[in-house]
Amino acid sequence: MDSFSEPYTREGDDISISRFQDKIRQLEEEHRKNGIPLSGRIIHVVHSLPITVTLDTAKRAGPPTPPAEESGTSGPAASSDGAASAKWDLTARYGHAAMISGIMSLGATHEQCIVGWTGDILVPGAGANASTTNTSVDKVPSASVGAEERKALEEELRGFQPKDSDIDDELHRKTAYVPVWLDDKIAHGHYDGYCKQTLWPMFHYLLWQDVATEYASADQHYPHYEAVNAAFARRIVEIYKPGDLIWVHDYHLLLLPRLVRDSIPDVVLGLFMHTPFPTSELFRCLPRRKEVLDGMLGANLVCFQTYSYVRHFISTCIRVCGYEANSRGIDVDGHVTAVMHCPVGIDADRVARDVQRPGIQPKLEALMNLYEGKKIIVGRDKLDVVKGVVQKLRAFEKLLQDYPEWVGNVVMIQVTSPSLTDSPKLERVVSELVAHINGEYGSLDFIPVHHYHQALKKDEFYALLSVADLAVITPLRDGMNTTSMEFVIAQEKTNKSPSVLSEFMGISKNMEEALLVNPWDLGGVAAAINQGLLMSPAEKASRHEKLYKVVTTHTSHSWAAVLVKMLLEQMGIQGMARQTPYIPKDQLEGLYRNAKKRLFLFDYDGTLAPIVKVPSMATPSEATLEALERLSADPKNVVYIISGRDGEFLEQHLGHLENVGFSAEHGGFVRERGSKEWTNFTKALDMSWMSEVEEIFRYYTEVRAVIFWPGPSRVPSAPEDDGKPYRSEEELDYMALSGCRSGMGCRQCQDLLENNLAHKRPIEVLVGKKNLEVRPIAVNKGEIVKRILYQNPDAEFIFCAGDDKTDEDMFRALLLFAPGQTQVKMDAPLAVTLIDGEGKPPVDLAIKPEAVFTTAVGHSSKRTLASWHVTAPQEVVDHMLDLVRPGGDAEKSNLVWMGAERELGERQVPMSLEQGQMPVPVQVRELGADAGVDAKEVKPLAPISSLTAYDSNLIQLAVPCAVLALRIVDVL
Repeated sequence: MDSFSEPYTREGDDISISRFQDKIRQLEEEHRKNGIPLSGRIIHVVHSLPITVTLDTAKRAGPPTPPAEESGTSGPAASSDGAASAKWDLTARYGHAAMISGIMSLGATHEQCIVGWTGDILVPGAGANASTTNTSVDKVPSASVGAEERKALEEELRGFQPKDSDIDDELHRKTAYVPVWLDDKIAHGHYDGYCKQTLWPMFHYLLWQDVATEYASADQHYPHYEAVNAAFARRIVEIYKPGDLIWVHDYHLLLLPRLVRDSIPDVVLGLFMHTPFPTSELFRCLPRRKEVLDGMLGANLVCFQTYSYVRHFISTCIRVCGYEANSRGIDVDGHVTAVMHCPVGIDADRVARDVQRPGIQPKLEALMNLYEGKKIIVGRDKLDVVKGVVQKLRAFEKLLQDYPEWVGNVVMIQVTSPSLTDSPKLERVVSELVAHINGEYGSLDFIPVHHYHQALKKDEFYALLSVADLAVITPLRDGMNTTSMEFVIAQEKTNKSPSVLSEFMGISKNMEEALLVNPWDLGGVAAAINQGLLMSPAEKASRHEKLYKVVTTHTSHSWAAVLVKMLLEQMGIQGMARQTPYIPKDQLEGLYRNAKKRLFLFDYDGTLAPIVKVPSMATPSEATLEALERLSADPKNVVYIISGRDGEFLEQHLGHLENVGFSAEHGGFVRERGSKEWTNFTKALDMSWMSEVEEIFRYYTEVRAVIFWPGPSRVPSAPEDDGKPYRSEEELDYMALSGCRSGMGCRQCQDLLENNLAHKRPIEVLVGKKNLEVRPIAVNKGEIVKRILYQNPDAEFIFCAGDDKTDEDMFRALLLFAPGQTQVKMDAPLAVTLIDGEGKPPVDLAIKPEAVFTTAVGHSSKRTLASWHVTAPQEVVDHMLDLVRPGGDAEKSNLVWMGAERELGERQVPMSLEQGQMPVPVQVRELGADAGVDAKEVKPLAPISSLTAYDSNLIQLAVPCAVLALRIVDVL
């Protein structure tokens, strides 16, 4: 991850599929021994089921079913009498053969479940491609399919067995198909709209306006994309069992991992991208870039075709969202998403059988006779702009120009199959270019280019691959190209001919024995074609042998097995990171009330104030100031803010709180309660290492374009120096986020410091949020916590909250009790002896294990030493206000829901919500958690003091702690 060099992707060429299966069984046994649940089932989530569905409308009894509500939900439509007699016909859907064969191969070891959209429902006699085109001809509206008909289809799916299937019946019996029902408009807005007009072009290095025939909006169809992903999430939640593994496939469902994790926090889920992933400079053009990335990062593992796509994705997460990347993956609020690569293969055994079909040999001989005495170049591509057909034809023309000896001796047979988004303009350009080449270099008895714009039958296709002297497959950008691998297998029994492949294909690194070219370099492609046509039989055989080994070893079956193995490995990592429980409110309040002395230890950024892009804007809210003021006003409470901020910031925004103590710069400086003076904890330490560290920092500033600032901790050079750091917070915010180069530079700088300096000096290297720090070993937040605890041994209650890695030092310092221990004696910590001198006696602590509330701010899956968690800074403040306000919750708000009415003084405003009536009673601020309302309908707003003006869709309610906006259907 730290290098731009492509790692070796062919490791394991000689490992059989049985070896992968043995490894999977071994991992599963280890997980079960460790108490990690495994159901033995894998749920594969694909855009559409690999099945075409036909409904015989002539056999539907009774009147038409009333249309279901137009939505993206998967719930049943209204039923109709007699619908159960409807006739469903199921056939295998064409396309994605490699993915489906890989999925089905896992049926040998696991129970399988494939979740996908039904596709358009056809009527008998509909065209083969009708289910993939956005037209109402020959289709049954999904809204007209009743509940009984849907139930009947699900029954048919249970026993589905494709005709002439190459897959064992046993594998099909272990595979269940679960349909997701979508409204037609939403389904096509999702697929034909956002997927094909926005995401697909971008993932193939085009922007939406580059492929649109009219005005293009990148956001026009996003609501449909969001609705479909939400419908899939609800369907998965319905069928999920603990211990299931989930694999989500491709760019159609990028929001799904996060949506599923929000509902099932412990889910083990992987996302495989079959398409390329562009550079961050292109991806950042996407208006919904953060939503898409956050959706993807809900997975435990994101997997791509190549290592370069992995680098692009990591760089995008760092640059666009500001997330941290480390050796384990991308860290988002404590949830780490691993990022790996594994190229897809083909079902080599099936292809090997197909090329031996009896109908192929006659067609092969006919082609040989037709083009006798000529070299045959074949190409087969979809007529998409990224497939490079135009560039390939121009390169062929360049061949005839630069190597005129081939005129009359070589022909190109180019087949372009219709794509889902046919472009008449592109088809016209290709036809004109073919006519130009044939007119320029052809004659009455010689036509250089034979172009066929049609879908080939299987026998014709394999006959063409088998007879070829050279394959030219040069897309401008492609994730996986099956034709290049099928060509290798087809040539095993014939010529062992070479192939010219684009270096921009996802599988190009696996097929390095092919002639790799830049498709934009017409002269280079022409030279490669000439080299391939003149290649000696010995070289052909040598190259073919290596390619054949790759294609028959790295198959779709081994790809699927590797995905399961990688996800199980991540499951082990996630299993070791326990789910941190939510802080128990009743226990917290009960122990607080009974304690005679209490300690409150808070981090600032991310704990009392949210993380913001401009650090100077992270000012405390009114609620935060109120909580701190009330806590510190109680003589039983000792309150400290232990922050990485400098003293100047803390004094500016919180200095007026006289009863609050402060620790600045991760424990470097302390200001005691009631004092205005700062104590420098580094004064007695050896700080001579700073010049060496600064030299290393400056080197990476100059060489690696990393922003350097003096610090982050500045030690005063004289007693009168105020000790305040002089770094720019904006620079700190920028350093690790300035792009792939600087991120790489930071990691190399970290490596140099850790391996060459840290073991010789009393320092430690710390990678924090958006910064790299070097600090003395004796200076950290944990030492300050020990000092405060030593000075207050009679404390009977401790609440300590933090959100990042530096706060783990605080949590570690409060791991006071060994298992079964209830009493603890504490020696004088270093933070005491540095300032107060040696000889301080140990003290007996009054604290009990159950009264220590170490609390991490973030997701429950966040790796932490804390015992409890809350999800956001506002919840820390809310819990503190609960402790100090007399009457607790009753004082927070007098606005409660009474049936469908809201009480506001003397006014009654009746209303109904989109999600139904409110229960009685529910506090406004608890709507999202307890009232059963869709979370999307509850949004935080800036605090206000009273009911404000509202429009037809929005009312704002005043709540002292938080204000929530609710979508209202009608307001009377």
